[in-house]
Amino acid sequence: MRAVVYRGPGLVELSDVPQPHIAEATDAIVRVTHAGICGTDLHVVRGDFPGMVPGNVVGHEFVGEVVELGRAVQRIRMGDAVMSSDFTACGLCRWCDRAEHWQCGQRAFFGTGTAFGPLLSGAQAEYVRVPHADRTLGVLPAGCSPESALLMGDNLATGWVAVERAALEAGERLVVIGGGAVGQLTALAAQTAGAGLVVVVEPHEGRRAFARSQGSIAAHPDEALALVRKLTDGDGADVVVEAVGGNAPLDLAMALVRARGRVVSVGAHASETWGFAVGRAFREELSLSFAIGDGIRLRRKLTGLVTGGAIDPTVVIDARGRLEDAPALYGLLATQQRLKAVMTP
Repeated sequence: MRAVVYRGPGLVELSDVPQPHIAEATDAIVRVTHAGICGTDLHVVRGDFPGMVPGNVVGHEFVGEVVELGRAVQRIRMGDAVMSSDFTACGLCRWCDRAEHWQCGQRAFFGTGTAFGPLLSGAQAEYVRVPHADRTLGVLPAGCSPESALLMGDNLATGWVAVERAALEAGERLVVIGGGAVGQLTALAAQTAGAGLVVVVEPHEGRRAFARSQGSIAAHPDEALALVRKLTDGDGADVVVEAVGGNAPLDLAMALVRARGRVVSVGAHASETWGFAVGRAFREELSLSFAIGDGIRLRRKLTGLVTGGAIDPTVVIDARGRLEDAPALYGLLATQQRLKAVMTP
């Protein structure tokens, strides 16, 4: 089959690879109809995380049709149109019982090598093997487009979990650092959840313009501190969501939050250390947390919001193509000429 594979730092190519097969009784094989390119994929392909070797199939966002099932799969049926989380979970352990699926001991993250668990081939391909299919997959509901379902598996789930983890209250003032797909969907999630105002901090003018078109205020990072202080009577934001990854965005988040405010980081971090301002955090009673989107836990909630018309995640998609277009699409996303790309194998 054809698949997009990692060839080296910054390089992907379309290649012929073996078609996946059932390896465990709980597996499903899905024929991919839609595959997304995510900001995390850009990190992976750049070499920001260890564990990728040439030939690994990339990608973790997908929608498709079930074409083969292991004998132990009970909920998912042959021929089902399905959506997926970007990682797997067993559904049986104590972590899954608490709906904390990312901590599952059998977690595997599609298309990221061994950076976040055991190797699991990615979904930017014609077919993908899905472990623990009954938990990892969900049936595509009526009224939900494949592109919406694809975004619910990661980008929208990440944006929503940021708002959820921040315990955002109606009327509060929220800042999002980063105007990529996750940042923009975080802003829309915050609006849906009742934020009084949302500011998107982003250096790229095109992405700032997009944020404005979707109801947010937008600012360049150099202007953000003055603007946020002006909008909050000098206090700072109630909530700051860091949606880029890296130490500098975390520093900016800490600068923008008010005393007793909350910072939530959902960006992908490669660095193992960061200089945290413990003294200020103590004096001002700041809260800092990190969160990873859980498309398994949030699937029902996000489906309701999307099919009910409360939020349309597909507004961030501005590039579409086939698998053979992957190298060009990766280039457009890496240079911020596009916001979100979806491929139809």
